[in-house]
Amino acid sequence: MIIAQLSDTHVCAEGVKAYERVATNDMLAAAVDHLNALVPRPQVVIATGDLCHSGAKEEYAALRSLFAPLAMPVFLIPGNHDDRSELVSAFPEHDYLPQDGGFLHYVVEGYPLRLIALDTVIPGEAGGRMCKERLAWLAERLAEGGGRPTLVFMHHPPFLTGIGHMDEIGLEGAEEFGRIVLRHPEIERIVSGHLHRPIQMRWRGTLASTAPSTAHQVVLDLGPCAAGFYNLEPPACQIHLFDPDQGVVSHTSYIGSFAGPYRFPD
Repeated sequence: MIIAQLSDTHVCAEGVKAYERVATNDMLAAAVDHLNALVPRPQVVIATGDLCHSGAKEEYAALRSLFAPLAMPVFLIPGNHDDRSELVSAFPEHDYLPQDGGFLHYVVEGYPLRLIALDTVIPGEAGGRMCKERLAWLAERLAEGGGRPTLVFMHHPPFLTGIGHMDEIGLEGAEEFGRIVLRHPEIERIVSGHLHRPIQMRWRGTLASTAPSTAHQVVLDLGPCAAGFYNLEPPACQIHLFDPDQGVVSHTSYIGSFAGPYRFPD
């Protein structure tokens, strides 16, 4: 099974650039073309939050239009830049999204790898949270899984990355979340966004990772007083390959036009 992960797309209203500089809509369109051109194509796409830049209705209309050409299903979760109600309203046919006005948690069955989506958003705040209610929901869904191989996807990563200004808006409740993860070795991978960089860590008996953005990236600054800067390093996505015999292997796939490919000499 091949799963593509898009993250931190920051879609704006038509004709608007993020931070007056980043053409995020054009960059997501290029990412969709990139995924459609892959051989073999992914079976599904997961989009790990900050789908839109400010959570406005017109942004979700643009997001819907940009995702429309995707040749495979896409499963959405919100990030701190998103608005839950606008997201649900914009994608009424995505019936996996809860319609009760609460957290946008869900489980995707029917594939070789079980997918569990977690909503870590705190409305009006940049950081995320796994509260008692969310933790209880996760524990119940894992208990129902019968030990089937599982991938958990969420916006805020559960680990500290060393990028100080981003760690300050990390995930509350990560330790409690980690205690649940430790009890479930069937969790093959925890994938997230938020950091706008590809980062990996062995965490609570599994591997946790973040994905780069399809648009702008957070500057890699591991200094103790790192300030918040972004740059226009190449946009990218993650491709997760699941094989029942060895688990999940993840690749970073850069989006754009590059010289090549050239065949290696015999």
